Amino acid sequence: MDFNVKKLASDAGVFFTRAVQFTEEKLGQAEKTELDVHLENLLARADCTKNWTEKIFRQTEVLLQPNPSARIEEFFYEKLDRKVPSRATNGELLGQYMLDAAKDFGPSTPYGSTLIKVGESQRKLGGTEREFIQSSAISFLTPLRNFLEGDWRTISKERRLLENRRLDLDICKARLKKAKVAEAKASLWSEEVDKAEMELRVAQTEFDRQAEVTRLLLEGISSTHVHHLRCLHEFVEAQAAYYAQCHLHMLELQKELSSSDEDVLPNAFAVNPSSLAAFSSPSPSTSASPAPPTPATLETDTLKGEEGRPPASGSRKAKVLYDYDAADTSELSLLADELITVYTVPGMDPDWLIGERGNQKGKVPVTYLELLS
Repeated sequence: MDFNVKKLASDAGVFFTRAVQFTEEKLGQAEKTELDVHLENLLARADCTKNWTEKIFRQTEVLLQPNPSARIEEFFYEKLDRKVPSRATNGELLGQYMLDAAKDFGPSTPYGSTLIKVGESQRKLGGTEREFIQSSAISFLTPLRNFLEGDWRTISKERRLLENRRLDLDICKARLKKAKVAEAKASLWSEEVDKAEMELRVAQTEFDRQAEVTRLLLEGISSTHVHHLRCLHEFVEAQAAYYAQCHLHMLELQKELSSSDEDVLPNAFAVNPSSLAAFSSPSPSTSASPAPPTPATLETDTLKGEEGRPPASGSRKAKVLYDYDAADTSELSLLADELITVYTVPGMDPDWLIGERGNQKGKVPVTYLELLS
């Protein structure tokens, strides 16, 4: 018991002396032994490696598991050295919901059968994501964690020990300096000088030894970079394989859906693309399909009268914005993005123009065109 008390008192005295030395150095009242340039560079490089490794590790965790609650749960399981429970991915959950909904809506209905196909694909995507997360955690996250929780802790411990050895060395230098000053005043202090010199030699030896140990550990950061480089390549390969597999699943789903479009969409719900185009016209004043000019017989006669004659003055080029199917022989069918010549004739409805494409001629709706200068 007495031995423990003495050791505790000794440790407290050493800690207090180091604290005094550290404070005086910060205030500029005591000299500080500087490390050599090479060791300082190694320390800076190690700090940089630790900081960026930590940030990359944390963000990769977020990428693989966006749910913070799930990450905290996995963290506690790992600390308790227990197996992390299997958790369904978001894609697997979505796929299961779709499959359950299909049962209620009826698997034979168009909507229900499509839900089954999409749900199965979502489950495949979720399973592929699970494999990617597992492989990335093993090949990339684990090495980063091992560095932060293993190698870096060892380096930090040796660095703290080196700092303590440096403080002890500077304390011995200060004691020797004070002893020599006192010796100059009285010869009775010669024993104190010898003692201080002995302590300084011991402190210098311990500091040099600890500096060498720390240097060797810091130089090992280079091999850490090489190892993490290999892990990074494996992470990229796993990510590429994941996205490639997802792409294949989606191509298969698109093929299944396209082959059954006629069965899934009843004819009653079929949509005419030209009618949709009229509603998506950029002109707010012509949101509905243009009504045919009246009277139609006069328009037809006008077109017939125009055949064989050159275009009226004021003709210009126009770009077709949407596909348009002619309603009768007086109109001209259009294809999106083609260029035609348009002009107007007296008495025409302002919502229509005469369009020409080679030898073809007919009425075209203005709302389907972008007039070019």
